Amino acid sequence: MFAIVRTGGKQYRVAAGDKIVVEKLAGEAGDSVTLSDVLLAGDGGELKPTAGLTVAAEIVAQAKGEKVIVFKKRRRHNYRRKKGHRQQHTILRILAIGDAPKKAAKPKAEAGPAPEAPAKGGAEAAPEAKAEAPKKAAATKAAPKAKAASAADAAPAKKASTKKPAAGKAE
Repeated sequence: MFAIVRTGGKQYRVAAGDKIVVEKLAGEAGDSVTLSDVLLAGDGGELKPTAGLTVAAEIVAQAKGEKVIVFKKRRRHNYRRKKGHRQQHTILRILAIGDAPKKAAKPKAEAGPAPEAPAKGGAEAAPEAKAEAPKKAAATKAAPKAKAASAADAAPAKKASTKKPAAGKAE
């Protein structure tokens, strides 16, 4: 049986026992991951319905891809920038392609009562937050004025210094 799954904005054709390299997923080596975005599934020449279908996988390793060099240059302007990038990857081993596990329903039941308790505490904390909000707003309004004054003082000095070397050039 095979399936086409989508993760990290890309699509992968997988079967049980395959190893694939995908965009970075949260987890350590040895953790199990469930890929629930199954686009197509089939067995031999016939297609299977994908409603509720999931793919179980295990994280083999967290790795980095090859280094990509980004080099920018503008001719006759002495402008060169060199940067490198290594993409984070996760290597997965596909364990099984099957229906959604029943364990997923249990965490949803546990998550239900948890939001109620903070909601009550959040209502009590809301008046305090409202009282603090105007003080922060007043402080932020005063800070840009001071920055604007210092920026205005610095701006003419830069313009004057840039004009002097340009005037000194002789062509």
